[in-house]
Amino acid sequence: MFSSRFKWSLEVNRLTELLGEKRRAGAKLLDLTESNPTRAGFDYPAEQILSALAEPQAMIYEPAPRGLPAARQAVAGYYRERGEEVSPERIHLTASTSEGYAYLFKLLADQGDAVLVPQPSYPLFEFLAALEGVELRPYELAYSHPRGWQVDLDSLRQAVTDKTRAVIVVNPNNPTGSFIKRGELERLTSLCAERRLALIVDEVFSDYAFAPDAGRVASLVSVSSVLTCVMNGLSKTLTLPQMKLGWIVTNGPEDWRREAEERLDLIADTFLSVGTPVQHAAPAWLPLRRNLQRPLLDRVRSNLEWLAQLTADSPCRLLKVEGGWYAPLEVPRQVSEEEWVLTLLAEDDVLAHPGYFFEFPREAFLILSLLPPPEVFREATGRLLRRIAQT
Repeated sequence: MFSSRFKWSLEVNRLTELLGEKRRAGAKLLDLTESNPTRAGFDYPAEQILSALAEPQAMIYEPAPRGLPAARQAVAGYYRERGEEVSPERIHLTASTSEGYAYLFKLLADQGDAVLVPQPSYPLFEFLAALEGVELRPYELAYSHPRGWQVDLDSLRQAVTDKTRAVIVVNPNNPTGSFIKRGELERLTSLCAERRLALIVDEVFSDYAFAPDAGRVASLVSVSSVLTCVMNGLSKTLTLPQMKLGWIVTNGPEDWRREAEERLDLIADTFLSVGTPVQHAAPAWLPLRRNLQRPLLDRVRSNLEWLAQLTADSPCRLLKVEGGWYAPLEVPRQVSEEEWVLTLLAEDDVLAHPGYFFEFPREAFLILSLLPPPEVFREATGRLLRRIAQT
């Protein structure tokens, strides 16, 4: 009686079962999977943030498919600060980046069509695509040390079929923390133009680069040679995931761009999911960006430096990370990733993600969040390294 799109088992896996047991027993867990900045011990200007939701005009319902002009102008101002000129007319507001993906899959793909996705990448893609009836086909991000991650263009080209409609690029990628480089972008857009593919670009972590790099592409909002849809939102840009505001910036050859915008108008008008108070608050919130990002960026840099020092003379290898909130750690393969994660939780009260959650193509990797407070991060990673040394 239920849709065939829902194809996942609801059975509890071993990690979730053990985690539940630990929590019921009152264990004090050290969480290296934390992804929620509002639970990571940062100070927020709460009164300033909340007062922006009390604007009187928020009591008036003004449905607009692309979103209220003031909110879109605020998003355009965000890009202007970053050196990019984006017309507010090219912006569609969404309730989240996840909703943005759903809109773009509806826009670009029919049931059974394919979208290419990087591997490794964020596991949510599987759910978002399947719920829209879209097939995901992976293309590889290849790693060489110490150079870092690169798009495997041969893998990408081989993944394209007659059913392929778009290529997803995450810049920087989650969890590898790797940015697209200029040479990669040139080859990628050339392939998309040749095969008439759209680019779906996720830039939610793009403000969190650890060091300058002249070869890096900071944003793809100016790409105009192919249809390009770039997503971002307040979840990471302002570290406010609860405020539920994202956006899509559309660019490309004028005819394709205009048709895409008109079709997105219809999709967005069907749902009108973005709350009015949040849209009115956006012009007051976005200028807080740097003050909200600075302590988080300082922390993730500090935790990454600590991890690099801790693992320098260990059996583990810290992979190169250019930005974002996560770090992949290669660990010895005498046991599986799952066994490492279960042992760390059972014996050391440390919670970490296994690499296979993020479609790492081989064993054995742990994905560590860099968000926890330094004292928590140092204790957790210290326990992790001691456990590995004892195994």
